[in-house]
Amino acid sequence: MTRKTATATAPARAITKEDVARAAGVSHITVSRVINTPEKVAPATRERVEAFISSMGYIPNMLAGGLASRRTRIVAAIVPTISHSIFAESVRGLSEQLSLQGYQLLLGQTNYSEAAETALVEAFIGRRVDGLVLTGVQHSARTRQRLKAAGIPVVETWDLSAQPIDMLVGFDNHAAGHAMGQYLYRKGYRRMAFVGGEDPRGLARFAGLRQALLAQAAPEPLHLVVPMGAFLQAGREAICRLLAQQPAIEAAFFSNDVMAAGAALECARRAIAVPQRIALAGFANLEIAPEVLPALTTVQISAHQIGVTAAEMLLTRFDGEAVSQPVCDLGYAILERDST
Repeated sequence: MTRKTATATAPARAITKEDVARAAGVSHITVSRVINTPEKVAPATRERVEAFISSMGYIPNMLAGGLASRRTRIVAAIVPTISHSIFAESVRGLSEQLSLQGYQLLLGQTNYSEAAETALVEAFIGRRVDGLVLTGVQHSARTRQRLKAAGIPVVETWDLSAQPIDMLVGFDNHAAGHAMGQYLYRKGYRRMAFVGGEDPRGLARFAGLRQALLAQAAPEPLHLVVPMGAFLQAGREAICRLLAQQPAIEAAFFSNDVMAAGAALECARRAIAVPQRIALAGFANLEIAPEVLPALTTVQISAHQIGVTAAEMLLTRFDGEAVSQPVCDLGYAILERDST
């Protein structure tokens, strides 16, 4: 009896640049030029090579080419959470602007953990990203050390600092909270609460609100701490706690519009009049802010522009040029609506 021997099928070999060159009848250098500097290749030759690249399914090894030129054309961004629309607009602006110049974006989330941020920074630097975009200006000493040693462009966002690591685009969170406190006081509210997490930006907004109120001899505002990155449900629960624990409360300033919207929805469900019984204000002017009833008063910031500006800073540095304004304050504004 004849025994049949099983044979393993070898995996298909990846198409290489040399394969494309042979098929197109050109040198591998010409293929490289079509990929990296197409404007330097004659149109007819470029079209022929591009047709073979497409038909053969060739994917250029951008890492190998990047290592040769010390460029990977990859930028990494680190945000506290990818589940929250408050950061999504910045990421969108960053990604859109980078892609126009052929750069790709890697994204990592810290869940508001300094240790997680350090691990992500080390991982991204190890993968030779061309630049990094960070959220906030509070970082561990180890993170700062790694960034300084890496020697790559870094943009911090969503805050301001007198001593940025490299470049910075954002706004003054303390001043924004102060402006909201002044606004609510002028509207006649005295007993107020701030609802937010204990992240540095949220704490700065509360400190600004508190300073504005105490300067007017208003009562000490309550700081109702909720989980960082909280959503609609947290806003619903927060307004219930506030009204139960502080029946005399007159206004609540939420660290983001999503929580404020949750509070507005809960007030509507319980027939609590807004702003007659309690005024509500949010932060960021997210898409949901004008859609709830009543529409939310909020601190308007340029989340999308933060991302666009961060990308422009990086691209300028990638071109070997100095950034004319390495610290960019995009400012904020109080946007009044019916909830106050």
